[in-house]
Amino acid sequence: MPKVKIKTNRAAAKRFKRTGSGKIVFSKSHAGHILTKKTTKRKRALRKSHIIDKSNTKEISLLLPNG
Repeated sequence: MPKVKIKTNRAAAKRFKRTGSGKIVFSKSHAGHILTKKTTKRKRALRKSHIIDKSNTKEISLLLPNG
């Protein structure tokens, strides 16, 4: 019997990346449009990538077995 290849969840692969140290990084939402009513401080914070909280790391890791 051949081994079953573990598939990567493609939706998660488009949203999360792994850093060199193994942490998981993501981009925040709400930065695409309707930016006139958002403050400069809020828009500047949305540009940055953020690290996933430790409590969610295991769940995301299961969705990204090969990445």
